[in-house]
Amino acid sequence: MQTRTLGNQQVGAIGLGLMTFDQTGTQPRQQLLDTVTAALDAGVTLFDSADAYGPGDELGADAQGANERLIASILDELGVRDQVLLATKGGHVRTDGGNWEVDSSAAHLKKAVDESLQRIGVDQISLWQHHRPDPKVSYDDVIGTLKEIADSGKVAHIGLSNADPQQIRDAHAVLGDALVSVQNQFSPAFRSSKPEIDVCDELGLAFLPWSPLGGLSDAKELAEKHPAFAEIAADRGVSAQQVALAWELAQSPVVIPIPGAKRPSSITDSAAAADLELTADELSRLDAS
Repeated sequence: MQTRTLGNQQVGAIGLGLMTFDQTGTQPRQQLLDTVTAALDAGVTLFDSADAYGPGDELGADAQGANERLIASILDELGVRDQVLLATKGGHVRTDGGNWEVDSSAAHLKKAVDESLQRIGVDQISLWQHHRPDPKVSYDDVIGTLKEIADSGKVAHIGLSNADPQQIRDAHAVLGDALVSVQNQFSPAFRSSKPEIDVCDELGLAFLPWSPLGGLSDAKELAEKHPAFAEIAADRGVSAQQVALAWELAQSPVVIPIPGAKRPSSITDSAAAADLELTADELSRLDAS
């Protein structure tokens, strides 16, 4: 697989989003082991978790950290820690009743880093991302906390998530080279993060689209709202998902999509998008679809 730059490292151009790993508790462990193996075999090296990811909402606060523990145990069982850049996030909190809340207080974010270090079982987190702005805390204060976290040496790099262009610029002005990425939603169905991609391109930050296959899971929506993706997929003999990811990769060399997958076949199909070169005409049709 072709690689792209994330901080001072090269990672596969397609990553793996882990939010749905054991999210429902119905996936056999061997299936998840096989999915990770398939991802690595296809050249996927960026794995994205978060401390708020975990089994279904019914577990409430008990789900906090479950995804981090799960992926750490899988990587250890397979003996592939050194083949993966494992990213995680903090700032979201799972609460009883199935709710997700935000907490960007300095105390919480620093505690979140310490707890993620323990759950993942490392001395330094490769990429730690601020999960989502908190209306109760000014973004300037958040940036100050991120600077303290970066300076602590507990994380190798800092990332933002769900940040707007000005927030990205403000964070970059303070964090400098410690800031390496922005993770926002971007897909055929959600394109309003194009300005953030442009800022990342300008500043040399990786842009990690979350939910990059939005709008493609429902056949009716695909046919009615995004017909060019289906048409080009049929012409090329590939999946519409591959076309979507190749289109996203073509937006900028800083884009590294992180599609979710919990089956080997899904991540193998997504990874193949890295080798799908779309023509200028195809890209124009997709931009208009």
